[in-house]
Amino acid sequence: MDSIKEEIESLRRQINDHNHSYYVENSPTISDQDFDMLLKELERLEREHPEYDDPYSPTHRVGSDLTKGFRQIVHERPMLSLGNTYSVGEVDAFVGRCREGLPGEEVEIVGEMKFDGTSISLLYENGRLVHAVTRGDGEKGDDVTDNVITIRSIPLQLSGSDWPARFEIRGEILLPWKAFDRLNAERAFNEEPLFANPRNAAAGTLKMQNSAEVSRRGLDAYFYYLIGDNLPYPTHYENMQAARRWGFKVSDAMRVMRSIKEVDEYITYWDTERKNLPVATDGLVFKVNSLRQQLNLGYTAKSPRWAIAYKFQAERALTRLRFVSFEVGRTGVITPVANLDPVLLSGTIVKRASLHNADIVRQLDIHYDDMLYVEKGGEIIPKITGVELSERKPGTEPVEFVKHCPSCGTELVRVDGEAAWICPNTYGCAPQIVGRIEHFVGRRMMDIDGIGEETARMMFDAGLIRDIADIYDLTSSQLLTLEGFGPRSAERVLEGVEASKSVPFPRVLFALSIPYVGETGAKKIARAVGSIDRLMAMTADELTAIEDVGPRIAASILEYFSHESNREIVERLRRAGVQMEVEASDGPQSTALLGKSVVISGTFALHSRDEYKSMIEANGGKNVGSISKKTDFILAGENMGPAKLEKASKLGIPIIDENRFLEMINQNS
Repeated sequence: MDSIKEEIESLRRQINDHNHSYYVENSPTISDQDFDMLLKELERLEREHPEYDDPYSPTHRVGSDLTKGFRQIVHERPMLSLGNTYSVGEVDAFVGRCREGLPGEEVEIVGEMKFDGTSISLLYENGRLVHAVTRGDGEKGDDVTDNVITIRSIPLQLSGSDWPARFEIRGEILLPWKAFDRLNAERAFNEEPLFANPRNAAAGTLKMQNSAEVSRRGLDAYFYYLIGDNLPYPTHYENMQAARRWGFKVSDAMRVMRSIKEVDEYITYWDTERKNLPVATDGLVFKVNSLRQQLNLGYTAKSPRWAIAYKFQAERALTRLRFVSFEVGRTGVITPVANLDPVLLSGTIVKRASLHNADIVRQLDIHYDDMLYVEKGGEIIPKITGVELSERKPGTEPVEFVKHCPSCGTELVRVDGEAAWICPNTYGCAPQIVGRIEHFVGRRMMDIDGIGEETARMMFDAGLIRDIADIYDLTSSQLLTLEGFGPRSAERVLEGVEASKSVPFPRVLFALSIPYVGETGAKKIARAVGSIDRLMAMTADELTAIEDVGPRIAASILEYFSHESNREIVERLRRAGVQMEVEASDGPQSTALLGKSVVISGTFALHSRDEYKSMIEANGGKNVGSISKKTDFILAGENMGPAKLEKASKLGIPIIDENRFLEMINQNS
């Protein structure tokens, strides 16, 4: 064998082994630095010898930023759902039914975790991954192999040698709690909607078009069922232990039980212990262990008779209110936050929960030192759901909403028609200034690497930044005065600042923090006006003529540019080289939908609603929220609302599915 090829394959084996130790066994055998050195050496050899490239090399786990669609693959065996229950008694009855269906036989039951993620099916041939397919509608799913390759706990080449030549393994793609918290912190920082739970985050991540972003998010996977014609063992449990040896992540919670008492004890144990797991679970699954017995018990139309899911009750905890803090956002909105005695919910310690606004505080009738009920259930964002009045101490005072800004002392004002109170000291209130700086540097705005929430605050406190334009005046010597900053940290920030000068104008407009001008609105306004100079010169009537710009947004834009300080910031940004007008590439990429108004309705399998909205805009169309005579067609997924369906029928508006839509834009692009 060629010595270079042998060295490359040896490095791949070593790196795969280290990945397995780190991501599956959770026991790394070398330092991160040593691992990075191995990976860099492999990258060098593959770059110098492209003839030895392998699409499943560990160097490809970082994914690609090239956009690809998802083709659909028909499942060789349908992916059925499980019957489920919230009752221990019904689980016991399930065990009884299995015994009745197998008279005279000993029936073993395997208990395992029901992971709260998104289902996946992997096909392996000769020890190598062939493709990865989502559950879809149970009959067919999306080929997400490019994204699954980036998940480091999934083996691309199996270990050992006793695996079947061809088999399928099914499991759950998950976002661990730590990765979920990090992702939501990023989204909060960028003022993007938070994911409600790790399940939604995992499902959304797996269907992303950018596999490099999938790799960055840190998905994980657990596997729970092996399917094939020549499996090595006659029982489910033994086959899953074999899968563990081949490199798959199989839960340590899996257990064989021979009595209803053991089943009940298993439920009792995991009802509490699951809270300490690193990933989300929403129940347990019980399966007949013997594959022969599974075959004999058979299936109903929707689910196997040899398995059942037991769902945990929504988590709820009672904890004491320590105090209520009032926090100032970048737009001046004051948010009350309940600070609590720490309590464990769904694998995370909850210390704080938003009370949202003054009306919610009043409705809950919260008093200082109250015992509060905190829930997560399916939604991971903690919320206060009630007060335990029997625990209320005599003489405690109700929580009063503040009347002055907790930061600058300015008297608060109520937003007309809304529940929000705001601090009107927009340009003199420190949290608002820092909030605008944090927003400006965010990933979907100017994407300046190296400046996060803490760094922005540190720069403000040190006097290096007083507004967003000051970012472009930063020097290496200034940055080196900050705690924790070395030459590389400073260089990283300055490189990020320089790179931000090429950010297109629609994102720049969003980054300015003009109240009520969100990401989509900024895009539409930028394309309509063409430049910042035109925007600053427009009247209210001209602004409201822009699609989706109403009187409130128009008034906000006029108010923003009425301040000379904001106009000066714009000029300084322009002088620094920031893009202040639309380039040709910011417009539609094709005219396939030019002038067409499209309503999106229902749920989709191939792309998310946001992705379809972007496609419509990229092909010259307009997204509209409601059906009218001016609507050209409706892009409809599953579960389209009956009212919309009736209105479309009455007006004679065409309804097309996502496959037809994708054909339209591809044929005409």
